[in-house]
Amino acid sequence: MQIVETSNEGLKRAYTLTIPAKDIEARIDSEVKKIAPQVRMPGFRPGKVPANLIRKMHGDALHSDALNTALRESVNGLIAEKALRPALQPRVDMAEGYERGKDALLTVEVEVLPEIEAPSVDGLKLEKLVVPVTDKELDEALARFAANQKSWKDAPKTKKAANGDQLIIDFVGRVDGVEFEGGKAENTPLVLGSGQFIPGFEDQLVGVKAGDTKTITVTFPADYPAANLKGKDAEFDVTVQAVKVEDETKVDEDFAKSLGLESLDKLKDLVRIQLEQETAGLTRTQMKRQLLDKLAADHDFPVPPTMVEAEFEQIWQQLQAEAAREADPEAARAEIEAEKDDYKRIAERRVRLGLLLSEIGQANGVEITQQEMSMLIQQAAAQYRAEDRQRFIEYVRSEPMVQAQLRAPLYEDKVVDFLFDKAEVTTREVTREELEAAIEAEETPAADAKPAKKAAAKKPTAKKAEATSVDAEKPAAEKKAPAKKAAAKKADAPAEEKPAAKKPAAKKPAAKK
Repeated sequence: MQIVETSNEGLKRAYTLTIPAKDIEARIDSEVKKIAPQVRMPGFRPGKVPANLIRKMHGDALHSDALNTALRESVNGLIAEKALRPALQPRVDMAEGYERGKDALLTVEVEVLPEIEAPSVDGLKLEKLVVPVTDKELDEALARFAANQKSWKDAPKTKKAANGDQLIIDFVGRVDGVEFEGGKAENTPLVLGSGQFIPGFEDQLVGVKAGDTKTITVTFPADYPAANLKGKDAEFDVTVQAVKVEDETKVDEDFAKSLGLESLDKLKDLVRIQLEQETAGLTRTQMKRQLLDKLAADHDFPVPPTMVEAEFEQIWQQLQAEAAREADPEAARAEIEAEKDDYKRIAERRVRLGLLLSEIGQANGVEITQQEMSMLIQQAAAQYRAEDRQRFIEYVRSEPMVQAQLRAPLYEDKVVDFLFDKAEVTTREVTREELEAAIEAEETPAADAKPAKKAAAKKPTAKKAEATSVDAEKPAAEKKAPAKKAAAKKADAPAEEKPAAKKPAAKKPAAKK
């Protein structure tokens, strides 16, 4: 293979590569020998088909495979020989007029990563804002949790059921006098006014008492899932076994034991941990923004334009999608359009920080283990159909650039954790409101700060991620195929607050919505 450098400007390089025809033919010969034992042809014993006939039968496919392999290995050889560090996948084009049997002439254009001197990590100082859980907040959280754990007690026998009360009923449903499948149940709980059953069912039970029987008439909705019941009139014979009213749930030892815990103190410990976890993500976000702002302020070096453009396109697509969901999409689009240059600076900052974190990690021995890499590949493969997963795994293992993309988010987190460990960290207790205000204050670097203005519509949130991470994470559903981006990064978003667990829904009759 012959290599000629045709351009060397800034971070851009261009080369022409010549792959001799004899090298391509040698690959074809090697492949023919490899597949010969499996080739079957009438008139020849297995494995005895002449090579010239195999070439005749499979020549086009063999040549295509050999040429593609030669292209890939030639580009990899160029990168190794010239000690290049590609920023993105090189652009490779074959010269026009190529014919089988002739040398292949390629043009390769590539942007390389800049040479960066890894900064010293000594003397780094960070402030960690933490939100302690007060007794008041703990009591309020326990009260909210208890309110979600509804319990019921029997009402007096004379109590007439009202909306919000729970009935325990037996019922039998009929259409044209004939019982239908799923229209019969016993001891079924039903909260009046909940909308569990089809329209009109619950309304006709308001005022019943324990022991009452009542026949009610309803009409199934036209869009009811069961085709045989759509739009049909039905009668239900209902027997009210009990009327129950909501019981006050007290946060005490009995309540804790009803949840399977040994004591109230154990419940309090679990709720306190959950509250602490809810703000732990915010604390990390605040610390990471401090860290990235310090790194950005101290380092300025050229970054590959195509990486910046790819980063900007990702930000812009996110902004456009969020603007489309606003109450006034046109106003939202106009606002982000007016700030387009700011978002381009944000894209450049993200790329620069990503490269800087990578250099810090390499200089200090931060690594992704083989086991961690295997887990990342398996997680990415899970997005594909079962029959495509193995193909995807093989593709990733053969493409170093794609592996780098998968590895980047975890690598960034590990480098950030390394810097946290090296830093001199002072802790200060604040309220949640103060922590959130601190994050807001840090969200835009001082160099990009500008007078605040009233937005015409709710502002999309992509810019807020700017100081948190070098790239915004896409929802898993959008990651249909790996991009050819060398240093994509994942946002370090705070953990989402998890809602209290819900009780399993009671079994409902066929007459439900």
